[in-house]
Amino acid sequence: MSGFPSLRLVRSSTVSGRRILAARAIGFIAALAVGAIVLAACGFDPLHLGTQIIKKSLGSRFGLEDLGLLLTPLILTGLAVTVMMKIGLWNIGADGQFYIGAFAATAIGLFVKGPEPFMLLLCFAAGAAGGALWILVPTLARAYGKVDEIITTLLLNFVALLLVYYVATGPWRDRTTGTVASTGRVPYQMPDFFGSLHWGFVIAVVAPILFGLLLRYTKWGYEIRLTGANPEAAHYAGIPVRRRMITIMLLSGAIAGIAGMLEVTGTVHRLQGGISNNYGYLGVMVAVLARGSPVGVIAGAALMAIILNAGIILQTQGLTTAAVLALTGLIMMFTAVADQFAHYRLVRALPQAAPATAAG
Repeated sequence: MSGFPSLRLVRSSTVSGRRILAARAIGFIAALAVGAIVLAACGFDPLHLGTQIIKKSLGSRFGLEDLGLLLTPLILTGLAVTVMMKIGLWNIGADGQFYIGAFAATAIGLFVKGPEPFMLLLCFAAGAAGGALWILVPTLARAYGKVDEIITTLLLNFVALLLVYYVATGPWRDRTTGTVASTGRVPYQMPDFFGSLHWGFVIAVVAPILFGLLLRYTKWGYEIRLTGANPEAAHYAGIPVRRRMITIMLLSGAIAGIAGMLEVTGTVHRLQGGISNNYGYLGVMVAVLARGSPVGVIAGAALMAIILNAGIILQTQGLTTAAVLALTGLIMMFTAVADQFAHYRLVRALPQAAPATAAG
């Protein structure tokens, strides 16, 4: 007698982008539903809060400008992490590279004088050089000593943070306005193109698209992809694996440094102790959401920017910082779980028939 069909979960190693997107949407909606229940139990009106988030973030020019200002550093730090993922490495130090990029750009802005267009280019180069310099030691340690880049890049974050706090509260402190943890205003400003949103946003959007095209259509990009997929095969194919590794790691640091430069010249206009707002660490989440796709970084950063902006709006509505962080974590957790569930599907399987017994 044939058995009844049963269902079992089967994991697929590859899954379509459409399926991933659908799973994330379901996870996001589920997180919102759970959050709404918790908020309602705490005496808040979830519908009113949701309306305020949509109205103040997506329904007004001011809200869109704020989203763009959040998107700019998130895209670039997410791209910095994604660049290194392409070669099978992790950059957990984008926060430190962000700080040093901002530090280098501020140094040029405060102590070098010249025409504004030229000075902005010089600040841009200084930010990129600062970020690349900050990842140089982890790069050489990984390339020549096989030292774990996760540890070295992470530890340098704290050094960069303390360095910026030192100069912002000490030698470079703004003595005109009396601000305690801030330098004077950098006199060179990225031009605006949409309200307070500056052209750094355009640079941030173009960068992942350009990097994706280089990866897909150039010999250099092919060598990077092959090195990340199978370093031994790349070596036997004649690809200079160590050189490509050094190039990619320095490029990753430079991108994070540019993010810091744009934050100084486009948004904050001065160096502050907490200027990064954890953008480097959030960039890791953006890169994970992008699943290694440079263009996907834009979508991942957009989701993160909406969540962060929603958190700011919720605080104005009476929620505590702890509650906002809990809701943010809930959304990220549900999204991550949905990401994994997208790899599974139910299949029908017939149970094996019992072996026939011989007639006695």
